[in-house]
Amino acid sequence: MKEKISQVIVVEGRDDTANLKRYFDVETYETRGSAINDQDIERIQRLHQRHGVIVFTDPDFNGERIRRMIMTAIPTVQHAFLKRDEAVPKSKTKGRSLGIEHASYEDLKTALAQVTEQFEHESQFDISRSDLIRLGFLAGADSRKRREYLGEALRIGYSNGKQLLKRLELFGVTLAEVEEAMKSYENS
Repeated sequence: MKEKISQVIVVEGRDDTANLKRYFDVETYETRGSAINDQDIERIQRLHQRHGVIVFTDPDFNGERIRRMIMTAIPTVQHAFLKRDEAVPKSKTKGRSLGIEHASYEDLKTALAQVTEQFEHESQFDISRSDLIRLGFLAGADSRKRREYLGEALRIGYSNGKQLLKRLELFGVTLAEVEEAMKSYENS
């Protein structure tokens, strides 16, 4: 019997839906690619009020764009993230795009088990821009790789230098969590 997911999952397309339904008893809302509009936002808002919503978009530019648009309009939605290597096609005939449709059951289950939501207690947020510089996330030779690693380790997705502080704050990540996540990067 398939595991039931009570929230509606927002995905980009029908192949994403098909892969999720292969493994889970779930309802999805498809944005049909990156062409999300005000009507989509209104529908997602209604779904969120009735069932709760998990945004589960592809770990690429368009997926992050859709996620940001939804996050801005509906700050209380939940988020699931796939690592980039979990979203790569398993065969050469499946194309080159990253996508939820390529993820295995184990990777989908892990991502959905680690659903996060935006953090609402800004007073507890303890990371500053100087911390990001000190930890090598900004203006360093390998800063992009460090940000990619952190986004995957914390399952909050990739952020560029300008977005990282805001993304960490949105998800209530503490300085201790960042430092702990980066220990294994330093040791590799």
